[in-house]
Amino acid sequence: MQQINRRQALIGSAALVAAPALMLHRPAHAAEFTYKFGTNVPATHPLNVRAMEASDRILKETNGQVAINVFPNNQLGNDSDMLSQLRAGGLEFFTISGVNVLSQLVPISSMWGIGFAWPSDDAVHKALDGELGKFLRSQFPKVGLLAMDTIWSSGFRQVTNSVKPITTPDDLKGLKMRVPVSPLWTSLFKSLGAAPASISFAETYSSLQTKVVDGQENPLAIISIAKLYEVQKFCSMTNHMWDGWWCMTNQKVWDRIPEAARPVIARNLNRAALEMREDGAKLNASLRSELAAKGLVFNDPKLDAFRATLVKSGFYTEWRQKYGEEAWALLEKFTGKLG
Repeated sequence: MQQINRRQALIGSAALVAAPALMLHRPAHAAEFTYKFGTNVPATHPLNVRAMEASDRILKETNGQVAINVFPNNQLGNDSDMLSQLRAGGLEFFTISGVNVLSQLVPISSMWGIGFAWPSDDAVHKALDGELGKFLRSQFPKVGLLAMDTIWSSGFRQVTNSVKPITTPDDLKGLKMRVPVSPLWTSLFKSLGAAPASISFAETYSSLQTKVVDGQENPLAIISIAKLYEVQKFCSMTNHMWDGWWCMTNQKVWDRIPEAARPVIARNLNRAALEMREDGAKLNASLRSELAAKGLVFNDPKLDAFRATLVKSGFYTEWRQKYGEEAWALLEKFTGKLG
């Protein structure tokens, strides 16, 4: 079976082409307990590379008792499918964004994605590794889920489109933007004057190609992996939203895992998340020049005007009411006053 190492995942966007047929699990005939780990990113993405490394360490440190098989690229279904499997106990581990499908089950999980809130990755990590993350994780047991302590970082998202550079909020007015199926994403772009359309990621490339929508937004790594530069001309470094993945399990499933193995699994999955953060930062730093060489035109808008527009539109007031005062106070402890 083909194996993928960390170096391959970091040599550039060419190494990040999706490999939908590739399964990252290994034979585990000797393992007493075998668990599935589902992800929604291509096999060569650093998330899967680090998850595989964690799986290897877990197998070794449990003396071959526990094997975790990694299934990348939505092989076990889309996010909704995998979340349903996780809740039913048919899938043991799943990395899922807090802003997307999970927020339909636990609305407050999307809080880290509030628009134009964070100055840097470090600021987000400090919050999510600290009080804010602890508060958010405390909400999942209410629906039978358990989140590992450390967030797997996807990073900041950028706006691409085929019409013009986005330099001010006015440039977004009327622009047809593909966004994921998420109330927060829709609210954000409506508040900025755009015309958001909720479209699944699988249909994003064709929607851009056929001009159903003018633009979309994603981290540079996804823009590269999905080859969106082929159907987009401009990339504006808006850093408008930060996103990442919770590593989730089912509480009942977790309780059935051998007690001695649980800290081994948690420690190695949390370590993998930390290592993947470094990988993602290096990758996003290198991809701008690579994507520019492929024809994507970059610009760096000043972001204060975007936040001012959100304040004026009532965006922050709306989401403060939805999340509640306790959660919002924790958020602003790390972001500063939002509106």
